[in-house]
Amino acid sequence: MLGAGGSSRAVVFGLLERGIARVHLANRNIERARALADQFGANVHPVAWDAIAEVLPRATLLVNTTSLGMHGQPPLEIDTGLLPANAVVADLVYVPLETPLLADARGRGLRVADGLGMLLHQAVRGFELWFGQRPQVTSELRELVVADLNKM
Repeated sequence: MLGAGGSSRAVVFGLLERGIARVHLANRNIERARALADQFGANVHPVAWDAIAEVLPRATLLVNTTSLGMHGQPPLEIDTGLLPANAVVADLVYVPLETPLLADARGRGLRVADGLGMLLHQAVRGFELWFGQRPQVTSELRELVVADLNKM
């Protein structure tokens, strides 16, 4: 896991809730990684940013929750070649939808997930509160949002 903000907190919670036994949490500020890890207990292990390469060969899931790689932000420089062949790479960034991290992982034949799913599912509750109707996240809705993103 890359990042130690709110999105990272949500992803760590979801992973632990689903029985993931060990989560390595790397952040550019190791103290933030430690503080978040402390909230979750012994299954979450803080990792210094410059030590990411040491844990990648054992990672079956890599999730970027940072703004690195987002349009207008610095690039995320991670060597996906260090990941095992069965790893999944997820990037919560959705502008661009296909980040360099995802393109690199896809090029290696790894399974990838972009950040649009999280964006859409986060919006459900807000939409419901504002408009009194709970929208369904469907493939058609995703296609509409992708079309709008492609116009940017």
